[in-house]
Amino acid sequence: MELLKETLGKIKELDKEAMGKARERINNLIKPEGSLGRLEEMAEKLVGITGKRFPKVDNRAVIVMAGDHGVYEEGVAPDPQIITAIQTCNFTKGITGVCALAKQAKADVISVDIGVASDLKEPRVINRKIKYGTDNMTKGPAMTRKEAIKALEVGIEIATDEIKKGRNLLATGEMGIGNTTPSTAIISVLGSYDPQEITGKGAGLSEEKVIHKARIIKKAIEINKPDPEDGIDVLSKVGGLEIGGMAGVMIAGAAERVPVVVDGLIATAAALIACKIEPKVKNYLFASHASLEKGAARASKLLGLEPMLNMDMRLGEGTGAVLTFNLIEAAVYMNNEMITFEEAGIMRD
Repeated sequence: MELLKETLGKIKELDKEAMGKARERINNLIKPEGSLGRLEEMAEKLVGITGKRFPKVDNRAVIVMAGDHGVYEEGVAPDPQIITAIQTCNFTKGITGVCALAKQAKADVISVDIGVASDLKEPRVINRKIKYGTDNMTKGPAMTRKEAIKALEVGIEIATDEIKKGRNLLATGEMGIGNTTPSTAIISVLGSYDPQEITGKGAGLSEEKVIHKARIIKKAIEINKPDPEDGIDVLSKVGGLEIGGMAGVMIAGAAERVPVVVDGLIATAAALIACKIEPKVKNYLFASHASLEKGAARASKLLGLEPMLNMDMRLGEGTGAVLTFNLIEAAVYMNNEMITFEEAGIMRD
């Protein structure tokens, strides 16, 4: 708990003075004012996050948190749970979806076992296992409050270690069969949504199974009664270890003034937890893509960040977040490489 408190205490507002100077310069770049749209907004925000006039995003990584879920035994996912363990190891081999896109984006993939239900023999996976999957949230809390805080702190530790190595852009990814169930539960609680309205098919459930999944989520919420004003309570009662880990990465990024890119539905649920714990975290986040998963649009609206891309993606793993690394880099290049009218020797009225 001390690490969490200490990290939260370091989170400050964006550097408004630096942002003002950045906006003035961006408005005077050799182009019509506002003509590069959201790239201009991104560049200004990056200056506010870092406090640097010409920030860099050339040392980047996606931190993939992996964990299993006790609620899996309620039939909320079509795939065998062992896939979590297999894919967690595969991230270190460069052969998954996020690995392919990370290679193109010149980013590293960091695989973390924060709660996989089996022991992994791959030494390149960072072993920070808190427990062998969460408990079944239809029978009680998914984890204790102490375990939820530990999940947050694991994320803080992993992200802080990477930042100390020079990382200047991070993304959150995840792996956990069945994890759209706790994610949807979190969004339902924090947004006061009926689970039936926002529950999607995840990895490929039939319509009948989606209805069942929504009922399971509703049952878990009714049994545990998570407090929507207490992000840690929501995480512990209906969340996941990997969701807590991702939230911790976001909190650490805010504390260290490093931007963090949020992936789809599950990462957005983690962002909602992080921002419930400390609202200023939102200032340090970029929303990557509009996931095709049913509850994603509501989640993004609840978070209050507009995604950059709409690619009909819903894989997870951090794929959408890594894809937008290229756009963030473009915003940096715009800011760093373009000259102003004055620098070009052009006088304007």
